[in-house]
Amino acid sequence: MNFDIAQVLPDGLSLWVALTLVAVSFVASMITALFSLGGGIAMLATLGLFFPPAVVVPVHGLVQLGSNGGRAVVQRAHIQWRLMVWFGAGSVLGIVLGGSLAVSIPEALFQAVIGLFILYCVWVPQPRVTGRGPVADFAAGTIIGGIGMFVGAVGPLVANFLRKLDDRRQLIATQASLMTLNNTAKAITFTLFGFAFAQYLPLVLAMILTGFLGTIIGSRILDKVSEVTFRRGFKLILTLMALEMLRQAIWG
Repeated sequence: MNFDIAQVLPDGLSLWVALTLVAVSFVASMITALFSLGGGIAMLATLGLFFPPAVVVPVHGLVQLGSNGGRAVVQRAHIQWRLMVWFGAGSVLGIVLGGSLAVSIPEALFQAVIGLFILYCVWVPQPRVTGRGPVADFAAGTIIGGIGMFVGAVGPLVANFLRKLDDRRQLIATQASLMTLNNTAKAITFTLFGFAFAQYLPLVLAMILTGFLGTIIGSRILDKVSEVTFRRGFKLILTLMALEMLRQAIWG
């Protein structure tokens, strides 16, 4: 019996498109391992070229679950668990609440607000924050988790919240852990709302595998990057992501 690869691909998706998505997953994960963000939004934009909007956010969340989970495992020694507990708990609550309201709020409005907020935080001088406390961490997690149900990729918001961490490895490892929890809760929520992940699983698993390879390579490169170079790249990536959000909000 001859095996037809089309049988394991989502309806209407060609092999070449599937291979493109698998390759983009590798590159996106490597970028994220280096700069803590950027890869998630790149993956979101690529998926948007081939899938309808109702499919993009759930599938993106599942792909990012694998990517962030792999990065969290590789860099687990640097995870800041206090932030993980309180921010993560808030994220779960926000995702549940946001999922029930996602159909009623314009996505463009959220994208514009997020983009402007990130630009403000990156470029306007602000006092150094050394501690925010459990209540503030929980509140931030709730807000960001809820927003993620509307705009898909909240990596820039999480990364901006974690800017207070002094060590780049702590920042990347903690963000990866928080986004793993975020994506897990998102996948469960979309499943409860009736989204059928089954036909996308073979493609998603292939993307997770190449994404994990990208994470390993990016993590090794990170060890050779100086703190100053990392912070400059981190700031640049945040700015580019914010400008892209504003572009999408204004021109779609």
